[in-house]
Amino acid sequence: MTTVTQMKCACESCLCIVDLSKAVMKEGKPYCSEACANGHISGDGCGHHGCTCHH
Repeated sequence: MTTVTQMKCACESCLCIVDLSKAVMKEGKPYCSEACANGHISGDGCGHHGCTCHH
């Protein structure tokens, strides 16, 4: 049996892979940051290298 420990951030435009033990969980979905989990309400990105998500 394989245990999933990493998933893509649930934010559509985000490229990050999230370690589920450190993910920001919202509505049962894993996000890499508060910015993604909150839907980028202030227009900020997650700030992770190489990722340009912001909506």
